[in-house]
Amino acid sequence: MAKKKVAVILSGCGVFDGSEIHEATLTLLALDMKGAVSVVAAPDIMQTKVYNHYKNQDEPNEKRNCLVEAGRIARGNIVKVSELKVSELDAAIIPGGYGAALNLSNFATSGADLQVEPTVATFLREMHSQGKPLAALCIAPPILAKILKEAGVKGAKITIGNDKQVASQIEALGQTHVNCPATSCVVDEKNKIVTTPAYMLASGIAELWQGVQATVDALLKLCK
Repeated sequence: MAKKKVAVILSGCGVFDGSEIHEATLTLLALDMKGAVSVVAAPDIMQTKVYNHYKNQDEPNEKRNCLVEAGRIARGNIVKVSELKVSELDAAIIPGGYGAALNLSNFATSGADLQVEPTVATFLREMHSQGKPLAALCIAPPILAKILKEAGVKGAKITIGNDKQVASQIEALGQTHVNCPATSCVVDEKNKIVTTPAYMLASGIAELWQGVQATVDALLKLCK
């Protein structure tokens, strides 16, 4: 049986301005342990901001590229999202980190009125239209809520944990928020969507791992 190929969409490198590194790494680990092939990708755009994770402050005079920074996590084995070929993939997953709300979309500033980064939006729309399952972690699920809304889907089951403000934005996008612990995930079999709270709720990397592993398991089961 051929190995499943899963796109892992990153938004940089670092929890406050890109992809959350633990979430991204554990996603890659979970996929590898299940015998799947990860195709790591990121949009070739400049980050909305750069954050100094040592000093815990923004660096307004520094500029970084999402693709270049995400390449650190991928150990250099990364492609542009615009280069992904939907026909060659079985599924896609988006780890969290604030970059999902800053770079892959503008959810951080626009809430339910968010726009998804064009190359990411095009890719996710095509994946969904071809019935290929999608997953998102942490703060990334609103991106899927938006893509589903654009496709005319209403009431898809999605979680970000139990944050009422973010949950209300998912509801405003026409989807149904389901409370969920960090160690589990929410599976919408009809729409082939899997989401988990990840570090929206996880108290540590062990709890995070349980949720990521459950999400990857569910995602691969949804593959045709």
